[in-house]
Amino acid sequence: MKAKFSKSWIRSKQPRKQRKYLVNAPLHIKSKFLHAHLSKELRAKYKKRSIRVVTGDKVKVMRGQFKGKEGKVERVDLKKSKVYVTKIEKEKIDGSKTMYPLYASNLLILDLKLDDKKRIERLKRTGEK
Repeated sequence: MKAKFSKSWIRSKQPRKQRKYLVNAPLHIKSKFLHAHLSKELRAKYKKRSIRVVTGDKVKVMRGQFKGKEGKVERVDLKKSKVYVTKIEKEKIDGSKTMYPLYASNLLILDLKLDDKKRIERLKRTGEK
């Protein structure tokens, strides 16, 4: 693999190269790492398995210490590939609470925010196939 980022690189068994690919990827490719599965109802409606998480979507945590909790996506950090959800906080030693970062792959989208016209078009276009 090249020093920065290579579009032609396909795969490797070596974890260090996999991590390097994830870290050095440009933002338009990192956006693809923020996909989460849709609920059964949404999957049947849109004929799509997963979609990118957007601020305002209602999600359920499927893995980790917050498993089973639901909330709205408050912030999506594209550079770190993390998602921050309301009501999912961790208490610090001094007693204050802070948002806990989650991976998008550990979330299940329960309700979509459909304010964006491009997002609606993209959902309809893929469902027609």
